[in-house]
Amino acid sequence: MKILTIVGARPQFIKAATVSRIIRANPAVHEILLHTGQHYDENMSDVFFRELNIPIPDYNLEVGSGSHAEQTGSMLKGIEKVLLKEKPDWTLVYGDTNSTLAGAITSTKLHIPVAHVEAGLRSFNRAMPEEINRIVTDSISDLLFAPTNTAIKNLANEGLAGITHFTGDVMYDSVLYYKEWIELDPEKYKTAGIPEKYLLATIHRAENTDNPENLRNIFRAFSRLGQEIVLPIHPRTRKILRSAVTLPENVHIIDPVGYLQMMKLTMDATKVLTDSGGLQKEAYFLQKQCVTMRTETEWIETLHDDWNIITGSAPELIEKAAGSPHPTAPLQQGFGNGKSAEIILEKLLRF
Repeated sequence: MKILTIVGARPQFIKAATVSRIIRANPAVHEILLHTGQHYDENMSDVFFRELNIPIPDYNLEVGSGSHAEQTGSMLKGIEKVLLKEKPDWTLVYGDTNSTLAGAITSTKLHIPVAHVEAGLRSFNRAMPEEINRIVTDSISDLLFAPTNTAIKNLANEGLAGITHFTGDVMYDSVLYYKEWIELDPEKYKTAGIPEKYLLATIHRAENTDNPENLRNIFRAFSRLGQEIVLPIHPRTRKILRSAVTLPENVHIIDPVGYLQMMKLTMDATKVLTDSGGLQKEAYFLQKQCVTMRTETEWIETLHDDWNIITGSAPELIEKAAGSPHPTAPLQQGFGNGKSAEIILEKLLRF
């Protein structure tokens, strides 16, 4: 069996590392890795391939930045050429990026079956580009790998139960696997020059970065928290901040870090403040309370017992959540058993 795996953004590198490790251990399967180049700089791309031992991509489209239409259009053309050359038995796509959408559309039009990892997530907010990518990808895929029971229900409501399988979350697999690496040599993965005690924050969603009022509100809240905040930041967001916000003295901006460093930052943080879907889960898996600076979340399983608190960008809500007691209730089991990658390969082989 030949599988073409398509990735393009930081979260997909992490997910693909977990699944590809299992795929490549099976001699009956040949994997081809295509990187669209959606995330293309050193800190957002290359470092992940090195530190997670992801094989060097067989193809790199190097599409770079641009509008959604420009990015997706370039990907469609590049992916089509690879599909026509390689003729895989399956195309495997991850998550909800433009790379996901382009891989699914191109493969479907060429009658190549598509399997979608992390299917069924819904924010029910169609202003999010990711929501459109999810809905379209799920609707044209041949196999849907759902990470949670909520995702299963969403897909059933859309008439897709017949091609849906519960696998658990590959990010849970990933956290369990790489946490052991970090614990073997914790000093190796520490980030230099940060406070001993801190809150970890990330901001990258367009609803915040492209909205000056939301940004100002978030940083107004940060300034009032009375704690040091470490903020790894995407180059695009750094440019926006310079023009839109006066940075409080307690906010320490650092360059984006690799996955293992980010996991170590999360493990050592007091709490996490983010608008990232992936970091919400990682905080949950690592038993760190999360403040989600959005108005909704796809990961409702994390909300129980205030492990994850939704605040939007309202300063008073962010302050209240960040100052709330850390949960003591045990985590609920809703993300599988840590063997999602094995289940995904087994379903592909049996289909």
